[in-house]
Amino acid sequence: MDTTNLLIRKTQLGQTLLHTHSLPALADGQVRVHIDRFALTSNNITYAAFGDAMQYWQFFPVQGVEDSDQWGRIPVWGFATVLQSRHPEVPVGERVYGYFPMASAVDLMPGKVHAHGWADVAPHRATLHAVYNQYTRCATDPFYTADTEDLQALLRPLFITSWLIDDFLDDNAWFGAGDIGTPCILLSSASSKTAYGTAFQLAQRAGIEVVGITSERNVAFCQSLGVYHRVLTYAQLDQIAPGTPSIYVDFAGNAAFRKALHTHCTALVYSSSIGGTHVSELGGGKDLPGPRPTLFFAPAQIKKRSSEWGGAELNRRLVQSWQGFVARVQLPAPWLQVQHHTGPEAMQAAYAAILAGEGDPRGGHTLSL
Repeated sequence: MDTTNLLIRKTQLGQTLLHTHSLPALADGQVRVHIDRFALTSNNITYAAFGDAMQYWQFFPVQGVEDSDQWGRIPVWGFATVLQSRHPEVPVGERVYGYFPMASAVDLMPGKVHAHGWADVAPHRATLHAVYNQYTRCATDPFYTADTEDLQALLRPLFITSWLIDDFLDDNAWFGAGDIGTPCILLSSASSKTAYGTAFQLAQRAGIEVVGITSERNVAFCQSLGVYHRVLTYAQLDQIAPGTPSIYVDFAGNAAFRKALHTHCTALVYSSSIGGTHVSELGGGKDLPGPRPTLFFAPAQIKKRSSEWGGAELNRRLVQSWQGFVARVQLPAPWLQVQHHTGPEAMQAAYAAILAGEGDPRGGHTLSL
């Protein structure tokens, strides 16, 4: 059986290659899945931008092309169906949700199988974070409903990150900002789906102000979401009083704007680096005024809360919040307009558009090969 993959040159994210190759015979314990649909968002661009630093390239190594170490497969979230199985507890035809390459098919190695799913225990994934190795059986997944697969593919992983960011900030008592005054939470790339999910959660808390920062063309869209107390453009930073106790949640990764914000906000108490939607303007955080930017790693907060609450309670809270979020997204005249693309060339074009930041923030791309 052949599989088609979209490969990305690690040092030049705009350079792509469609590569088709034959999959080998399955080994004992392996399963082969057809990747039915997956989402492609700016979050996946972040995976590529931080591919080496955060080990995202290691989940699905590239083989069979010249200079294979120079190419990567960006992980995506979506749904797949088991085509072949040499694992006695994973039946052919079973549908699962999880982490896949941008491809038509992939081989996985389930470990201990339980009622809700299993982890891929392939040797090359042994040292990678467990959260990304989990595959959930749709038939028993409390998040799953058949009529919301597109929303799940597009928003579920982003919302979980959003939920954890909100929980992390509250868990750390807003890093003391409330001791100075009303905490002001500043979110860059405010039109992005992860920023929206974060603002959705933050807006439910009393005693804080949530400010979205976006490009001029996306101001009206961000205002229409109803989750930001204020929406500013990147050029309107001066509308934040310098002495306002602030936390910066950076989804854009724009080095120049980060420096401007750190310089202007003299009462900045915490700076959290989440993503890199402004790929061409990424940069480090050295020699900045105020707190050093700290990379937020969602699995660490999951591990902390699992230890404190137990996995079942954490999952219950996540499912409850997710259901409220989906209900909001699906209100009459929903803001999210799903666009489904089929075929390798369509996948390549969708990736190029998202990388270039050309997408309408109301759009959500799901793909099938």
